[in-house]
Amino acid sequence: MAYSNNHLVIMAGGVGSRFWPMSTTSKPKQFIDVLGTGRSLLQLTFDRFEGVCVPENVWVVTSAAYKDLVSEQLPEIPQGNILCEPCRRNTAPCIAYVSWRIKAKDRNANIVVSPSDHIVMNAEEFRRVVKQCLNFASETDAIITLGMKPTRPETGYGYIQADLSSSSPRNKEIYRVDSFREKPDYDTATKYIKNKSYFWNAGIFIWNVNTIVNAFRIYQPSMSRIFESMLPLYGTSKEQDEIDKRFPECENISVDYAIMEKAEEIFVCPADFGWSDLGTWGSLLAQTKKDLYGNGVIGDNVSLYDTHNCIIHTLDKKKVVVQGLDGYIVAEKNDKLLICKLSEEQRIKQFSEGDI
Repeated sequence: MAYSNNHLVIMAGGVGSRFWPMSTTSKPKQFIDVLGTGRSLLQLTFDRFEGVCVPENVWVVTSAAYKDLVSEQLPEIPQGNILCEPCRRNTAPCIAYVSWRIKAKDRNANIVVSPSDHIVMNAEEFRRVVKQCLNFASETDAIITLGMKPTRPETGYGYIQADLSSSSPRNKEIYRVDSFREKPDYDTATKYIKNKSYFWNAGIFIWNVNTIVNAFRIYQPSMSRIFESMLPLYGTSKEQDEIDKRFPECENISVDYAIMEKAEEIFVCPADFGWSDLGTWGSLLAQTKKDLYGNGVIGDNVSLYDTHNCIIHTLDKKKVVVQGLDGYIVAEKNDKLLICKLSEEQRIKQFSEGDI
């Protein structure tokens, strides 16, 4: 496998505002410094692939509204590698578009597709796993997904059931997928984690460009014809106008339904590198270093008294004093302050709709 043929696709079109007041519809969570590291989640995603592919082979698929944010935060990648969707159509059209776009540039490309708003605690192990999967994809017609070893009966993730009876002869860490499972209820999730063959679906995919393009031709022929017809336009001044016209014709469907649950050569690589999709304030607390009382603090000027099991996020250098809270979110950004029970955080969107 040639290192120069490795490509990274970062999907960064999400509009979620779950981390309000930090995130808003004009600046969703992938563009903000959630962890207090000085780097946004998008930038951290780019950083963890260092040594996997060159910046010239990094692609970001986003909304036109966020193109300038991507360009500002990732000046290392070519402007032409920032692809803009004219509307939201879920992950299958997004992946189809960028796959044909990459194929027009590199017919031997090996591709890893990653969300822009996840975190990984052990970047070295992450890179090792991704590199071996890219090598596997370069030698086979396999579609590979990463499966995270579950640590709790999580109801917010989909699951992958692997056939652990025998691994691939080419790689002892890679197994065939038996089935994909939807987000379960708590009792079902509890059964899953007692069965060692179930893994969280991280939404990270690895394949050769010809493998994924052929899969779209077989399982999504109408969608494939749209992007196949544009081959003469990719990389030209006419590309965006044609995408704006044709992209809305695509079915609104995830790549899981469109391809993963239909294709035959589907494999999973079970991995453990401290992964989280950071979908909630609670998941951020779980990934944050905590004090003796279970509090996670992101910010340099915070004092806590008689406070337990809280997540505090204040990066604006104001002095923050919290007393007597248990199980709360305290977050401040510009002129907005959120104080909310962690158990009620699903209501944050409702609270903030007038401001986002």
